[in-house]
Amino acid sequence: MQELLTFESELTKELHSILDWWSTHTVDYQYGGFFGKVDNQNNPISSPKGLVLNARILYTFSSAYLLHHQPKHLAIATRAYDYLVDFFHDKDFGGFYWSVTPEGQPLETKKQVYGQAFCIYAFAEFYKASNHIAALQLAEQTYLLLERHSYDENFSGYIEAHSRNWRTIDDLRLSEKDRNDKKSMNTHLHVIEAYANLSTVSTNATLKPAIKKLLLNFKEHIIHSESGHLQLFFDLDWKVKSSLVSYGHDIEAAWLLLEAAEFIGDEKAISDFKSLAIKMTDAAAQGLQKNGGLIYEFDTSNNHSIEEYHWWPQAEAMVGFFNAWQITKNNSYLQKSINTWNFIQQYIKDNVNGEWLWGLDKALNALSSEDKAGFWKCPYHNGRACIELIKRSKQLSE
Repeated sequence: MQELLTFESELTKELHSILDWWSTHTVDYQYGGFFGKVDNQNNPISSPKGLVLNARILYTFSSAYLLHHQPKHLAIATRAYDYLVDFFHDKDFGGFYWSVTPEGQPLETKKQVYGQAFCIYAFAEFYKASNHIAALQLAEQTYLLLERHSYDENFSGYIEAHSRNWRTIDDLRLSEKDRNDKKSMNTHLHVIEAYANLSTVSTNATLKPAIKKLLLNFKEHIIHSESGHLQLFFDLDWKVKSSLVSYGHDIEAAWLLLEAAEFIGDEKAISDFKSLAIKMTDAAAQGLQKNGGLIYEFDTSNNHSIEEYHWWPQAEAMVGFFNAWQITKNNSYLQKSINTWNFIQQYIKDNVNGEWLWGLDKALNALSSEDKAGFWKCPYHNGRACIELIKRSKQLSE
């Protein structure tokens, strides 16, 4: 199918463009690892270094190496791995700090479960790329820490955050814009993503049941049974605390949850999450605009949309709509995936300074005050989308 060959070719070129930008503009040769922030003109800004940024760099470059086996990608992945182990890893209490100073001193030492999950996700991928047994061991140790300290035995699911020594804390928020609730969709999505990836390399027999329980959490509590949208924040007993819809998370979860079911080989879960993938994809498509872009959020309490186009929902939309096309063979989904890619090329990709812009406002003007790289702006969403679609297109073309 010529359309798929073109898609694969364009995304292969884009993947290498993204990876080259990160290799060129983010490496911190003075203090090690990677800069905490890079602006839209590719200038490094002295900033705290975030756990999520470093773990996502590790994941993306490991995954890229597994795809094309270029030694330069493994070298960047190894740099990220070494920095995480040397500067973020808490040698006393286990797990990983949320942030360090630009020089690498511990800064925010709390154990945010979202961040621990990305370490599991990344270390498992790095183990696949490098066969470095210590990476697998760290992933498994971190998994056990979450099961011991974060898992809620009463209502299931995972508590958002803990102190450095894994005690209860008051401020559970992932960022200043988030609600301070005990459980969130976002953390659970990335815990299941991490556990699913670890399950492909670990022999720990408790992983599969943990993933099954997480899938049940999504079915019973997180995915709205009527609308198909994800609900975002919860009390301990899964009482919903938020009225926001996140179109990007809807479409990301649509394919990630099905992947988790497939990884553990649970036929009932695979069947359920194929159906749910279509329901969630259609729910996410409510945020699609005529230009092919996916807007950010919608508040059901006041029918107000945040009509910004952030980089990561566009990346996830490409994969999510492609996934729906693979399930249904309905070509309208494939067209939506390609339309989103066209939108990215026209508006989100920075053809002057490289990489993708953080996002655009309603009038399609760049959100110029946002980072090109930073605490949250990483190569994971767009890099992974390219890798995922290259692999899927290749399989279908063969």
